[in-house]
Amino acid sequence: MDSVPALDEPLKKVLGPATAKVMAEHLGLHTVGDLLHHYPRRYEERGQLTHLADLPMDEHVTVVAQVADARLHTFASSRAPRGKGQRLEVTITDGRGRLQLVFFGAGVHKPHKELLPGTRAMFAGKVSVFNRRLQLAHPAYELLREDAEETVETWAGALIPIYPATAKLESWKIGKALQTVLPSAQEAADPLPESLREGRGLVPLPEALLKIHRPHTKADIEEARARLKWDEAFVLQVALARRRYADAQLPAVPRRPRPDGILAAFDDRLPFTLTEGQRKVSEEIFADLATDHPMHRLLQGEVGSGKTLVALRAMLAVVDAGGQAAMLAPTEVLAQQHHRSVTEMMGELAQGGMLGGAENATKVVLLTGSMGAAARRHALLDLATGEAGIVIGTHALIEDKVQFHDLGLVVVDEQHRFGVEQRDALRGKGKQPPHLLVMTATPIPRTVAMTVFGDLETSVLDQLPAGRSPIASHVVPAADKPHFLARAWERVREEVEKGHQAYVVCPRIGDEEDGAKAKKKSDEDEAEKRPPLAVLDTAEQLARGPLAGLRVEALHGRMQPDDKDAVMRRFAAGEVDVLVATTVIEVGVNVPNATVMVIMDADRFGVSQLHQLRGRVGRGSAPGLCLLVSEMPEASAARQRLDAVASTLDGFELSRIDLEQRREGDVLGQAQSGTRSSLRMLAVIDDEEVIAEAREEATRIVAADPDLERLPALRTALDALLDEEREQYLEKG
Repeated sequence: MDSVPALDEPLKKVLGPATAKVMAEHLGLHTVGDLLHHYPRRYEERGQLTHLADLPMDEHVTVVAQVADARLHTFASSRAPRGKGQRLEVTITDGRGRLQLVFFGAGVHKPHKELLPGTRAMFAGKVSVFNRRLQLAHPAYELLREDAEETVETWAGALIPIYPATAKLESWKIGKALQTVLPSAQEAADPLPESLREGRGLVPLPEALLKIHRPHTKADIEEARARLKWDEAFVLQVALARRRYADAQLPAVPRRPRPDGILAAFDDRLPFTLTEGQRKVSEEIFADLATDHPMHRLLQGEVGSGKTLVALRAMLAVVDAGGQAAMLAPTEVLAQQHHRSVTEMMGELAQGGMLGGAENATKVVLLTGSMGAAARRHALLDLATGEAGIVIGTHALIEDKVQFHDLGLVVVDEQHRFGVEQRDALRGKGKQPPHLLVMTATPIPRTVAMTVFGDLETSVLDQLPAGRSPIASHVVPAADKPHFLARAWERVREEVEKGHQAYVVCPRIGDEEDGAKAKKKSDEDEAEKRPPLAVLDTAEQLARGPLAGLRVEALHGRMQPDDKDAVMRRFAAGEVDVLVATTVIEVGVNVPNATVMVIMDADRFGVSQLHQLRGRVGRGSAPGLCLLVSEMPEASAARQRLDAVASTLDGFELSRIDLEQRREGDVLGQAQSGTRSSLRMLAVIDDEEVIAEAREEATRIVAADPDLERLPALRTALDALLDEEREQYLEKG
């Protein structure tokens, strides 16, 4: 190639349409620059082998190993020509562990000739379990011949880069494509200010890109990683620092509670004293509310630490100051639940303008999309006149028709489910931008808070209120020990006989549409032996079988809102013994009499989600019990995840484990949308120091030059990070 392709050159022109199409569809790579920033996940040394014992289940892996044994089996098959089918079983080893490879049918001939004992190769495929042993079915492979230099030596030096790959595009093919575009690394504009780069002893960006893809030594890799981590941390923190700076320039109405107002009356009514943590966090919030620019604060804490109470006191402080407060919940079930618990906590203080309402009382209204026209009209009128000091609702609150008299505070529950347009639309409803308090249901390690919620100040509640009971958690290995599952249902019966209630959680709902999706998935994916358990089937089986005679009801997200609310009310009133539900009960549901939860197919939920679900029991004086049912083998990563959840009730510790086990990219929420994350090199948990330092540098640089006029390369890197989707993600927090 005579000329070096530019970084924004489409891969189609450089690699040809077929390869470019696969890279775009499966890896989200479109340009030469995208490919240069697709870094190796790890490196194999020639002559060294991969640790086969550590392979993660259900993931696409690339391993370097040696063939120990290869056997061709012939078996009777009606589908094969001449009625005989062939299966090639190859055992590969790293000197300690072994892994089975299997090839079928017409696919056996080439590997049968090439994969002879003693041969070294790179193998790529999806790890599955067959007969309780790990295997790769039909892996792609590339032989590592000592003599055929062109295979590896020319593009990998002594260290073989292993790239994040897919079934359609193996690591070694990505390596060869990189060989073609690597000269373009020289064109990379350096986003780091020179003083910062030199002050920290970081190599220039072009050099870092060359060293990450073609290292000659391990020191090359370390130098490149240190530099590329800084880029990621710094560019992201500049984006967040600019948001903080812009928010600090906005005006807001200071809101200070009256000494003898509704907040004081509410505190007098509380049947318990606030924890030290609740008092401290409330003071931080009140100090923010009293300033003349908008509060932007993240309130996070342990499951059950009383975040709703702290948020309610903030809302009452704003009502005291003549303003209104809105609380946004992600689902109708949760909005109704919040409305119920807020009105219960406030009692007569929530009956403003009604007979029996207290002197300082205000109105607390609910506004959701499915409300009847009359009730909705009423609620809208109460908001427009200022009669209602507090409104709780779903994103229906953001619609054009909703007018506030004087919106002073927005509390967003489960922030990450709200997008940029929603936050802006709510901002526009106040006379000046309202103060913002974001509550997150699961604890987040400090580094993640700095990265994901970096435009917010953070308050942490780490004490549980007095009177919360301990929760015992156990894994129930349904496949190895079926009698354990039978015992789990006996435990549910025992709790119900004591007058308590139970939850059973399933991963899916189980109507036709759902079943079709699951069938399609399991047809495509031989490793998945059955679709996930469903609420409707499980409720029916339990009511007929192990829990016969108990009052069993189902709850899921596709029910009509009134039906959902009716089921929740019956459960809260003790008229239902066992509630079989999807994760609609994950957040905010508060039934102190529920003491036991059985989570079916628990391995299909994330660590934070399991911790969140578990927080629904043990909310009263009786101890809670959470049983995590799984069919996964003991050695699998999924089982280890469940063991971690069972072993600790510390949500901050679990969120660390969760992040360490998931791919780093998920941190910024990109896993859900299937696009690439901006974090390719930065390990949010391990790189705390880099993130904290990058935040300081970013804040300093933005304060001196908010529009980055003196740093055009940084501006360009920022624009690339903040394409539309990233911008939205940052806005969501």
